[in-house]
Amino acid sequence: MPVRRTLLAGCALAAAALAAGTATPAASASATAGAAPASATAPAELREVLFVGNNWEGTADVLASTGNLDRIGRINVIPDKEERLREIYLNPIKLAFFLGVRHSAGEGHDQFVDDMYTTPDGTAVVVSRPSFADVVSLDLRTGRINWRFPVSGYRSDHMAVSPDGTRVAVSASTSNTVHVLDIATGRQVGSFATGDKPHENTFSRDGRLIWNASIGEVNTALDAPWLDWTKGDRKFTVVDAQTFRTLRVIDMRERLDAAGRSDLSDSIRPNAFTPDESKLYFQVSFFNGFVEYDVAADRITRVKTLPQNPATSSDRTTWVNDSRHHGMSMSPDGSKLCIAGTMDDYATVVDRATLAEGPLVPADKPYWATVDGDGTGCVISESGSDRVTAIDFATGAKRVSVPVGDHPQRVRIGHVPAGWTGPAR
Repeated sequence: MPVRRTLLAGCALAAAALAAGTATPAASASATAGAAPASATAPAELREVLFVGNNWEGTADVLASTGNLDRIGRINVIPDKEERLREIYLNPIKLAFFLGVRHSAGEGHDQFVDDMYTTPDGTAVVVSRPSFADVVSLDLRTGRINWRFPVSGYRSDHMAVSPDGTRVAVSASTSNTVHVLDIATGRQVGSFATGDKPHENTFSRDGRLIWNASIGEVNTALDAPWLDWTKGDRKFTVVDAQTFRTLRVIDMRERLDAAGRSDLSDSIRPNAFTPDESKLYFQVSFFNGFVEYDVAADRITRVKTLPQNPATSSDRTTWVNDSRHHGMSMSPDGSKLCIAGTMDDYATVVDRATLAEGPLVPADKPYWATVDGDGTGCVISESGSDRVTAIDFATGAKRVSVPVGDHPQRVRIGHVPAGWTGPAR
């Protein structure tokens, strides 16, 4: 069973337990004062949807997870914006980092939403907010904040949800830490140290492991290949998801060199496991392609170079946050990869057996790729044109493209109550 389907099954079980009368934990000590607690009763029916995080706007569009990706509703993920800004502007250190995020990773904009996951009962969505250096739970019925967790350091980033839907792991970029939180209460259940600038998190199918990938420093102009050593300590950190003890550290610099690819950066970006978790595919900074890693053999087995767009500048300092390609998802049967060619302005479906790419689907700075609700296509975010686009895994052709908010990045499958069209006004 693919990872996403395992997660949905776990969420369904958790929702059933809540509906049967399981007590809801007390609100987190870090909850926003006066916020309404999450509903103790699960809705009778849930609808599967896509959450699209509009990073610069501070909203999340909620779309149908299949078909024409019809818009269902929208939620404001920064209802406490004035409070947060007041807090930041009264603290010189926080203000310095806030402005640093705006003028580096944010390309001159504040980063208000990075990642999103809904709770198993579909009553709330949990969101990481980079510029506010926190994670919040938002009540989908009212739009109010259930709880807030400030991360260590000054920026929050990518998250992952456990297969049973009860925990979220969030990267704290500037403190080289991953926090693991109870999704219902926001209480920290554990944390662990990582490489420099932790980025993507992935739970294993059985929920026993967390894989964290660190990207290092991506906001400097020291982008020449010979200056790669200035980018910091980058690696995979694999931890026990219960004890948070580090079980393994994988330095991809050594593996890339052994594979004859000392020319590639070891800054690890989006990645995807095969359904049996025997192979791991990942993107690296500055590279138009991806790498295949055999987990048991602990070695890189193949490297795929994808086409370059002739219109893409060769000046690496113009590539956003050291990206070349940023966004990857795998079909549920493990036969296809969907790749977002961010700086090359296309997306493509790649056959995993042969590594042959399909048609290059034009896209405007695609920044993420995920699997749609029925598993037959991938959905990319086009951050340059404020759209999301579905691509058919079987044919590699574009199905549909729909408008969303300002600068969409992360797209995640989630659940809302049946009939939901947005928070009550």
